[in-house]
Amino acid sequence: MLEGKELLEKTKLLSKKSEDEIAKGCGYVGPSGRILRKSFYRALIEAKGYKIGNGRQGKNGNRASRGRQAEFRTKVHGNGNLLIGNSYTKKLGLEPGQEFKIDLKKESKTIYLIPLS
Repeated sequence: MLEGKELLEKTKLLSKKSEDEIAKGCGYVGPSGRILRKSFYRALIEAKGYKIGNGRQGKNGNRASRGRQAEFRTKVHGNGNLLIGNSYTKKLGLEPGQEFKIDLKKESKTIYLIPLS
């Protein structure tokens, strides 16, 4: 991942490309191929001479980096499945094997999960 003067020079060379292509060209791609936009923009701001916090705050009681955060959004997959990730089940304290009744409200397209005792 380029930083400083090298980053600025490379972004100028790629200036006619899309933002994602510029970020990729400067090496801001994760192991899965996902573009690391936040890291790219942070490095670009710092390369232009602006001092910003490092975004990670630890022992002083401030926010620490925790990776990707739950967005409280999901989508229906191509196979028709609707996935609720483990970050949501953890937030609710749900355990593996716990059973639920599914209650559907067609008119409002609402799904309710009702725990079975």
